[in-house]
Amino acid sequence: MKSVTWMIGASTLTALAATALFGPTARMAVLLGMLGPLAIAATTWVLVERTYRDSPERLTSLMVAGFAGKMLFFGAYVTVMLRLLNLPPVPFVASFTSYFIALHLTEALHLRRLFAAGAGPAVMPSRS
Repeated sequence: MKSVTWMIGASTLTALAATALFGPTARMAVLLGMLGPLAIAATTWVLVERTYRDSPERLTSLMVAGFAGKMLFFGAYVTVMLRLLNLPPVPFVASFTSYFIALHLTEALHLRRLFAAGAGPAVMPSRS
Protein backbone atom coordinates (compact mmCIF):
# COMPACT_ATOMS: atom_id res chain seq x y z
CA MET A 1 0.00 0.00 0.00
CA LYS A 2 2.97 2.29 0.56
CA SER A 3 3.78 2.02 -3.15
CA VAL A 4 0.30 3.22 -4.11
CA THR A 5 0.64 6.20 -1.77
CA TRP A 6 3.92 7.14 -3.46
CA MET A 7 2.37 6.76 -6.92
CA ILE A 8 -0.55 9.01 -5.99
CA GLY A 9 1.65 11.60 -4.29
CA ALA A 10 4.22 11.83 -7.07
CA SER A 11 1.56 11.91 -9.79
CA THR A 12 -0.43 14.61 -8.01
CA LEU A 13 2.61 16.81 -7.42
CA THR A 14 3.85 16.53 -11.00
CA ALA A 15 0.37 17.16 -12.41
CA LEU A 16 0.02 20.27 -10.25
CA ALA A 17 3.43 21.47 -11.43
CA ALA A 18 2.49 20.82 -15.07
CA THR A 19 -0.82 22.67 -14.75
CA ALA A 20 1.00 25.63 -13.20
CA LEU A 21 3.50 25.57 -16.04
CA PHE A 22 1.02 25.23 -18.92
CA GLY A 23 -1.76 27.41 -17.54
CA PRO A 24 -5.49 27.07 -17.06
CA THR A 25 -6.35 26.07 -20.64
CA ALA A 26 -4.46 22.80 -20.31
CA ARG A 27 -5.28 22.15 -16.64
CA MET A 28 -8.16 19.71 -17.15
CA ALA A 29 -6.40 17.87 -19.98
CA VAL A 30 -3.26 17.37 -17.89
CA LEU A 31 -5.21 16.21 -14.83
CA LEU A 32 -7.37 13.79 -16.80
CA GLY A 33 -4.31 12.57 -18.69
CA MET A 34 -2.85 11.62 -15.31
CA LEU A 35 -6.01 10.26 -13.72
CA GLY A 36 -6.63 7.24 -15.99
CA PRO A 37 -3.12 5.76 -15.84
CA LEU A 38 -2.90 6.47 -12.11
CA ALA A 39 -6.22 4.78 -11.32
CA ILE A 40 -5.22 1.69 -13.28
CA ALA A 41 -1.68 1.55 -11.86
CA ALA A 42 -2.92 1.89 -8.28
CA THR A 43 -5.64 -0.74 -8.76
CA THR A 44 -3.24 -3.11 -10.48
CA TRP A 45 -0.66 -2.76 -7.76
CA VAL A 46 -3.14 -3.43 -4.95
CA LEU A 47 -4.33 -6.56 -6.77
CA VAL A 48 -0.77 -7.73 -7.52
CA GLU A 49 0.36 -7.32 -3.91
CA ARG A 50 -2.71 -9.09 -2.56
CA THR A 51 -2.49 -11.94 -5.07
CA TYR A 52 1.25 -12.43 -4.57
CA ARG A 53 0.80 -12.51 -0.79
CA ASP A 54 -2.15 -14.92 -0.87
CA SER A 55 -1.45 -17.12 -3.88
CA PRO A 56 1.69 -16.32 -5.92
CA GLU A 57 0.95 -19.02 -8.50
CA ARG A 58 -2.12 -17.03 -9.64
CA LEU A 59 -0.14 -13.88 -10.37
CA THR A 60 0.61 -14.62 -14.03
CA SER A 61 -3.04 -15.27 -14.91
CA LEU A 62 -4.04 -12.10 -13.04
CA MET A 63 -1.50 -10.07 -15.00
CA VAL A 64 -2.63 -11.51 -18.35
CA ALA A 65 -6.26 -10.73 -17.56
CA GLY A 66 -5.19 -7.30 -16.34
CA PHE A 67 -3.37 -6.64 -19.60
CA ALA A 68 -6.52 -7.40 -21.61
CA GLY A 69 -8.62 -5.25 -19.30
CA LYS A 70 -6.14 -2.38 -19.54
CA MET A 71 -6.22 -2.47 -23.35
CA LEU A 72 -10.00 -2.13 -23.35
CA PHE A 73 -10.07 0.51 -20.62
CA PHE A 74 -7.37 2.73 -22.11
CA GLY A 75 -8.91 2.58 -25.58
CA ALA A 76 -12.28 3.64 -24.21
CA TYR A 77 -10.72 6.22 -21.85
CA VAL A 78 -8.77 8.02 -24.57
CA THR A 79 -11.80 7.97 -26.89
CA VAL A 80 -14.07 9.46 -24.22
CA MET A 81 -11.56 12.14 -23.24
CA LEU A 82 -10.80 13.29 -26.78
CA ARG A 83 -14.14 12.80 -28.52
CA LEU A 84 -16.82 13.23 -25.87
CA LEU A 85 -15.15 15.66 -23.48
CA ASN A 86 -13.35 17.34 -26.37
CA LEU A 87 -10.16 17.97 -24.38
CA PRO A 88 -7.29 19.74 -26.12
CA PRO A 89 -5.41 16.81 -27.68
CA VAL A 90 -1.77 17.88 -27.26
CA PRO A 91 -1.75 18.44 -23.48
CA PHE A 92 -3.96 15.39 -22.89
CA VAL A 93 -1.88 13.04 -25.03
CA ALA A 94 1.41 14.38 -23.60
CA SER A 95 0.13 13.95 -20.05
CA PHE A 96 -1.47 10.57 -20.68
CA THR A 97 1.62 9.19 -22.42
CA SER A 98 4.00 10.49 -19.77
CA TYR A 99 2.01 9.07 -16.87
CA PHE A 100 1.29 5.81 -18.70
CA ILE A 101 5.01 5.18 -19.24
CA ALA A 102 6.16 6.44 -15.83
CA LEU A 103 3.57 4.48 -13.88
CA HIS A 104 4.16 1.26 -15.82
CA LEU A 105 7.89 1.65 -15.21
CA THR A 106 7.12 2.16 -11.52
CA GLU A 107 5.00 -0.99 -11.50
CA ALA A 108 7.81 -2.96 -13.15
CA LEU A 109 10.32 -1.77 -10.56
CA HIS A 110 7.91 -2.63 -7.74
CA LEU A 111 7.38 -6.08 -9.23
CA ARG A 112 11.12 -6.60 -9.37
CA ARG A 113 11.41 -5.62 -5.71
CA LEU A 114 8.44 -7.81 -4.76
CA PHE A 115 9.91 -10.85 -6.51
CA ALA A 116 13.37 -10.24 -5.05
CA ALA A 117 11.95 -9.99 -1.53
CA GLY A 118 9.82 -13.12 -1.99
CA ALA A 119 12.62 -15.28 -3.37
CA GLY A 120 14.91 -16.97 -0.94
CA PRO A 121 18.59 -17.44 -1.62
CA ALA A 122 19.09 -18.75 -5.11
CA VAL A 123 20.33 -22.30 -5.34
CA MET A 124 22.44 -22.83 -8.40
CA PRO A 125 22.80 -26.36 -9.77
CA SER A 126 26.34 -27.63 -9.63
CA ARG A 127 28.21 -28.27 -12.83
CA SER A 128 29.80 -31.62 -12.28
